[in-house]
Amino acid sequence: MRPALALPVLAALLLAQPATAQVAAPDSGDTGWMIACALLLLLAALPGLMLRHAGLANVRHGLAAMAQTLVAGATILLGWGLAGYSLAYAPGSEWLGGGSNLLLANLAPLRDGLTVPESAFVLFQMGFAVLAGAISVGAIAGRARLGWVAAFAPLWLLLVFAPITHWMWGGGWLAQLGAMDFAGGLVVHVLAGFSALALALVAGRPRDAQGGGHAHILAIAGGALFWVGYAGAVGGWALGATDDAATAILNLFFAACAASLGWALVDRLLGAHASATGLLSGAIAGLAAISASAALVGTGGAMLVGLAAAIIARIGAGFASAWIDDPAHIFAVHGLGGATGALLLPLFVLPLLGGVGFDAGITATASLLAQAIGLVVIALWALVGTAIAALIVSILVPLRATPQAESDGPDAVEHGQQGWDFR
Repeated sequence: MRPALALPVLAALLLAQPATAQVAAPDSGDTGWMIACALLLLLAALPGLMLRHAGLANVRHGLAAMAQTLVAGATILLGWGLAGYSLAYAPGSEWLGGGSNLLLANLAPLRDGLTVPESAFVLFQMGFAVLAGAISVGAIAGRARLGWVAAFAPLWLLLVFAPITHWMWGGGWLAQLGAMDFAGGLVVHVLAGFSALALALVAGRPRDAQGGGHAHILAIAGGALFWVGYAGAVGGWALGATDDAATAILNLFFAACAASLGWALVDRLLGAHASATGLLSGAIAGLAAISASAALVGTGGAMLVGLAAAIIARIGAGFASAWIDDPAHIFAVHGLGGATGALLLPLFVLPLLGGVGFDAGITATASLLAQAIGLVVIALWALVGTAIAALIVSILVPLRATPQAESDGPDAVEHGQQGWDFR
């Protein structure tokens, strides 16, 4: 039987407690499932987003987009092991985790309340951190120095991602308030989408318009890798190889497919041609939306959530393109898509619409209010925290590449013209 709506919060509260008395036996099947899901997440984050960002970038900045995504992922991965996991999940206050797991010290042989070792849980959660950071930096592909990205990404992890993760999944104040996020609608997609918005605003537009989307085949291949790899996110957050995992993955694909067709439909209604890149953008908006409720809604609900997210994201992308340079539509696809799914969760979780229903004492109105508060808080802190981190790093390392590097493209190093600009 699938869990009631309140169970993700209860699980988060359990995860935040010190690993003391073990109440469950280790399960090799659940452990193997968590490790496999972590690897799927990293597949989505690294090769998936590297290809997608490169294909949607300017022809002279494809390699730079790949390098920036890789550097962001690598530095965030190291930061997660040094302090990120501890600040997100170690016992602490309602606002931030403590220091008991710095450098991954004191990991329990079995994560309290689960059937997997804590190391497997750390690995799985690391995938979300790398994924969110890799999504965010795609908004400034070709405009930022590689050295700036290397310094910014771990600071962003500690200042933005770790606190928000603790608030929602580490037993923090938003979880206690009743905000829900099954597998990353708020913690990954809204956070990354609004972080990308902040980066695009801080970086500004390119110095000269050179056009984007030079390799749609790469972008489509990367988007498809992201789509399939993201099944590890919703399947893994079932915390075991269970019916909930299969249900969540099914709903992920239902939502993504409905959203893909919805994006194409809006294209046609707006007088444009449906495109392969648009179909993939719609699918990603759908999976961003269903992440918050993948195991909590029915089949029809998942399809409608995906369709609604695609419509809002496609319209939002049209408006956003007028005032920010975001060739991958990260703000619209991830930010607005994730926000749509988070706000629709209280509606489609109702049994009348095929959902699992609420626990006693929880109403749809109260849940909607908690979701709205969580959405506003996470969006605002992603905007403000990302801008603060970007400006701090910019004091030491300028954000923008030199005019020559931005014009010629850092990829010119491949032809022996210049090296990577780390200054």
